[in-house]
Amino acid sequence: MCCCGMNRRDFLTMTTGMVAGAGLGAPAAVGAAGTRPWAPDEWNPDAPFRTAGRPLKVQPILMYGVARKREATSWRSWGGVQSDEAAAQEADQITRELKATVAESPVGLDIRPVTRVKTAEEATRAAQTDADVVVVYPASGGGNLLRACFPKQADAIIFVRHRSGPIYYWYEALSVKYLRTDEPPDGVSVHDVVVDDYGELLWRLRGLYGVRNFLGCRIVALGGAQGKYAPEAPKVAVEKYKHQIVEVGYKDFEPRIRRALADDGIRARVEKWTDRYLHLPGTTLATERKFIANAFVLYGLFKELVREHEASAFTINHCMGTIMPMSQTTACLTLSLMNDEGLPAFCESDFVVIPAGILLRYVSGRPVFMTNSTFPHKGLVTCAHCTSPRRMDGVRYEPSKIVTHYESDYGAAPKVEMPRGQVVTFVDPEYAVGRWVGFTGRIEGNPFYDICRSQQDVEIRGHWKKLLKEVRDSHWMMAYGDHLDAVGYAARKIGIRWETLADA
Repeated sequence: MCCCGMNRRDFLTMTTGMVAGAGLGAPAAVGAAGTRPWAPDEWNPDAPFRTAGRPLKVQPILMYGVARKREATSWRSWGGVQSDEAAAQEADQITRELKATVAESPVGLDIRPVTRVKTAEEATRAAQTDADVVVVYPASGGGNLLRACFPKQADAIIFVRHRSGPIYYWYEALSVKYLRTDEPPDGVSVHDVVVDDYGELLWRLRGLYGVRNFLGCRIVALGGAQGKYAPEAPKVAVEKYKHQIVEVGYKDFEPRIRRALADDGIRARVEKWTDRYLHLPGTTLATERKFIANAFVLYGLFKELVREHEASAFTINHCMGTIMPMSQTTACLTLSLMNDEGLPAFCESDFVVIPAGILLRYVSGRPVFMTNSTFPHKGLVTCAHCTSPRRMDGVRYEPSKIVTHYESDYGAAPKVEMPRGQVVTFVDPEYAVGRWVGFTGRIEGNPFYDICRSQQDVEIRGHWKKLLKEVRDSHWMMAYGDHLDAVGYAARKIGIRWETLADA
């Protein structure tokens, strides 16, 4: 719901003026809160984690040639697929493999039936598709046939077999004669080739899924948009990433909060939700109950804004002051609730890091946690914020103590306990210059320092000293699991300079 039907290349060639006009502008006015309380299942902790974004449309193409035996001369090339019968068997195998890949995918994949092509004309027709990506299986056939399989208006991945089935001719023949060697975003490159491994195919598909849903994403920014240490960040998000930032002002939103807080039906609904939340396993109350109930009021109102503006992400500015007296709570727990159900929601309206969070959310298929970083030392770093999701793996709710927001000692914020040994991925944008650094780590502990409430000491994996020279006292994005390959693949397609600690 966050993108139009435009493909990546169309997005990257849109004029800046067109997009900027639809992005940052005058704050939007908001309507009155509904006269009826929200539906009982508006918040439902038992509902499956929402798969964000539109499914990635995938068109598999099997290319092959039919070899004819001739006496006393070479009549066939390498490869085990050189007949119609062998191609039919191979198409069946591809179908089974892709079905299994879909079952393992945390993101939505729409796999089309395999198309078999033997001529350049057939390949050209097959590549003229509304799919987002074509996966070419070049079993046999010539170079012109291969080039004809590359779509002009979609991305392409090439899958060749070495050991996973009948060996392909193009396992040998793929070279820089047919592939670009520079980084994406344009043209089919050596980075788009997979040999045998469907795990590698899946992370590339996840990366392209991320690109497909990232570009043009519409984001509600309550209180306006800003960039920490980079005031140009919202403008960059609009012009480079085509994000549509809908700014909603507090002047219009404050009466809406007052009406909701005074609505008996809404009060009754959020009290029931508060009871249910406090009965989630591993939940401990260490603040006033009213702050949690009021956080659910904000949850309902923020969700209304997202629906009204047909957005797929949310952020709030001035969350450490302006919103508190209006709502009689903090937004910390509210943002945690939204992320737990699959809706990206961030505090501080920081568009230095929000684009990275949205891309990581789409690629990982899991919630993301916007953290503050600290000074790396001895391979460790501490990350902390008051808005952590609890459902970090998209399934279970981690044990959490519901305490106050740290800086104000007011409201409701989750102190989430993440499992020791859990692998996590971080993305660290260098302000708004279009360079991101990615790395992974392991949760070493969940201390309770006098800092933001959800806090983790993390063992850095890779050349940790490289982080000494990177941006800090700013925000990082974190997700469970190792997503470096997929995020890096997506970031390069978008035109972001991507580095990891392994590159040091």
